[in-house]
Amino acid sequence: MAISASIQALIAGEQVAGSRISRKMLEELVDEGLLSVVTRGSRKSYRARDIEALKRFLIDKDESYRMLDINASDSRASMAAETGNSKLVKVRSCPGFPVNTFEPITCKLNAIDIVINPVEGSFLFITDWKVFSIPEDVVVVGVENMENFRMIRQQRALFESEIGKHRFLFVSRYPQSTDLRSWLQSIPNRYVHFGDFDLAGIHIFLTEFHQYLGDRSSFFIPSDIEKRLAKGSNARYNEQYEKYHKLHCDINKVQNLIDLINKYHRGYDQEGYIE
Repeated sequence: MAISASIQALIAGEQVAGSRISRKMLEELVDEGLLSVVTRGSRKSYRARDIEALKRFLIDKDESYRMLDINASDSRASMAAETGNSKLVKVRSCPGFPVNTFEPITCKLNAIDIVINPVEGSFLFITDWKVFSIPEDVVVVGVENMENFRMIRQQRALFESEIGKHRFLFVSRYPQSTDLRSWLQSIPNRYVHFGDFDLAGIHIFLTEFHQYLGDRSSFFIPSDIEKRLAKGSNARYNEQYEKYHKLHCDINKVQNLIDLINKYHRGYDQEGYIE
């Protein structure tokens, strides 16, 4: 199926009017935090927050772009060797997810010790995630936005003041796939989800993570969030209201956050916590 002109424009980094994107697709991309909204009067346009993340999401999540499922041994390399054309069958060439830390953490990759300690300005990408394990006392923090993930050291005081001085392993659902969640299901560690403070962000946590990880997962809620929500985005709240105004959670702290969002009719982007 041909890629629509609006999606091509988003992938090209262009600003696209909301009216040019199908309602279903627009809602899905906004809910996943893949688009930023540009408001001019009553008109709304959208731009991709991260083009590579958008591409990955379209490939892994939408039937129109989904790669064909084939045996893992049929890699691009083997196809190229046999046919001279690695693109005859589409394969996920780079499964896995990136990781980052504040301090060195000795983990295991295929039963071999590996020290996770990226220098400032870099992070490590775990490809063979099925054979990757970490010490049980490490707190895993999932960071939804790539900007927050890249600049994680500028948020160290935030995490240590709100969660405590633990050993943290920061992970990102980038590229968009279920690899990270599958890995989290395979380990016993505590998981803290750091996403946008809006109804869609909470919905992502509840449906994509808490539903699978249960009580060992929690939503990161800074102590000053009410003050920040009071000055947050009204447009963000309004565009999510129709779909999520009935959102409810049995977790008291998360429900209190939902109540605050509905009280102020605003949402707050996690990038605001980058110092």
